[in-house]
Amino acid sequence: MEYQIRIHGRGGQGVVTAAEMLSVAAFLEGRHAQAFPTFGSERTGAPVVSFCRISDRPIRTREPIAEPDALIIQDATLLSRIDVPAGVRHVLVNSTRTALELGVSGVTMPASDIALRHVGRPVPNAALLGGFCALTGMVSLESVHEAISGTFPGRVAETNIAAADEAYSYLKEAVRA
Repeated sequence: MEYQIRIHGRGGQGVVTAAEMLSVAAFLEGRHAQAFPTFGSERTGAPVVSFCRISDRPIRTREPIAEPDALIIQDATLLSRIDVPAGVRHVLVNSTRTALELGVSGVTMPASDIALRHVGRPVPNAALLGGFCALTGMVSLESVHEAISGTFPGRVAETNIAAADEAYSYLKEAVRA
């Protein structure tokens, strides 16, 4: 089984790093994984898309993901520019507004607010990975912790792990409600 994730955000939000950490988390669980970005101008604030594939078998394709199983949207202002294909199983949006208010099918969480509390900056990538774990069960929170620790040093890893943990708990509660 191959599971495909497309991550949308803006330069400086950790879109590329999120895909890389997600692929590392899957790899740590013994699966095959692939992560790669696509973007135009390389500047802060410009739209960025990254992709992640997770599979039980080697991954041969290198094409962008047109029909993802999951979308992670790090900046809700991009919703009008994002093609949300029919059949997407999971949509996770960084927003303080509800999915209904945004006009999307899926779930929302205040990932930037969570990151601001823990990391000191509104960089939502680690929080959204924690939320992704809670929403899909595709990778474990423990593997995301390891991927974060392998990406960031010391205190930066600790604060990002705390953001992922809060987001995981937040979404677990929201799904139960």
